[in-house]
Amino acid sequence: MKKILTMVPLLGGVALLASVGVSSAEGKYTIGISNTVQGNGWREEMVCAMKAQALASGEVAKLNIAHRNTDAAGQLEDIRNLISAKVDAIVVNPADPAGIKAGLEEATKAGIVVVAVDQAVTEPSAYIISNNQEQYAYLGAKWLFQQMGGKGEVFYMRGAAGASADSDRDKGFKKALAENPGVKVAQEVFTGWQQDQAKQQILSFLSTGTPFNGIWTSGIDNVIVDALVESQAPLVPIVGADNAGFVGQLSSVKGLVGAAVTNPGSIGGAGVTLALQILDGKKPAQQTVLVDPQLWDNATDEGKAKLKAAADPSLSPEWPVSISIPEWTTYTKEQIVACKGPGE
Repeated sequence: MKKILTMVPLLGGVALLASVGVSSAEGKYTIGISNTVQGNGWREEMVCAMKAQALASGEVAKLNIAHRNTDAAGQLEDIRNLISAKVDAIVVNPADPAGIKAGLEEATKAGIVVVAVDQAVTEPSAYIISNNQEQYAYLGAKWLFQQMGGKGEVFYMRGAAGASADSDRDKGFKKALAENPGVKVAQEVFTGWQQDQAKQQILSFLSTGTPFNGIWTSGIDNVIVDALVESQAPLVPIVGADNAGFVGQLSSVKGLVGAAVTNPGSIGGAGVTLALQILDGKKPAQQTVLVDPQLWDNATDEGKAKLKAAADPSLSPEWPVSISIPEWTTYTKEQIVACKGPGE
């Protein structure tokens, strides 16, 4: 069973298995965190939200953080290290559901609460709290294809191959594609959710001279706009996420037509909240909780108003402006920006 929530926006790498925090009078739990992508603003916000929520909760004495660039095999090793460290819960953003299933099962058997954030896992004992990735892609692609008049060529810029969020987004994208048979994919690439890689990919694509009428991105967006402007290429309609840089561009770049689909990195903080609820004996009725996205475009007055309200130039350009999730996060903006956990 799945519970659906509607998200309302409110306006440095960490060493592998770094222990953060010391025992306190209030804190009683040790939370393990496993993440496999560094150098990505969305993931950095996610980790900062985890730290901020752990601090704000008053229930966490220490965080054990495995935060590095690695694959499923590396993440499986990290999870087993967290199990050996006897953490009370593990909050994980999975690199690949099948590749880490054994580790999640081992954690559950060891009495450790497992919560997957951002992406689904296949281990049935794990709880999941995630942005609705299929709907994220469908909303954006449907809008984009409408802007294209239901025909033309789209440059399809995906995330990381094998990641369940990417697979779910692909389902949503192809659902919209099936509803618009006049739209064809000019080229499909995997950005790995890395800014430098994505910018090089769009520049390489532009150099081929292949005609295109729209760009769908899996949350790597502001550098794509930068590449089009720098190359003096046509500003075709673009879909991205609610990253601060892209949200700002949608109001400031002349001639740009685009839409931001919300995908809050603060889902990491929600994962910590869910783990603490379960540790406190308050298990949810559903194993999976999904946060539904919103679309803010600059082609309508309503969309422009939402973009203006959400814009936050004080944030890193790669950070989503949706820094909180009502009912799931309780930290302040200052706490998530400070990116400090218990004891730091």
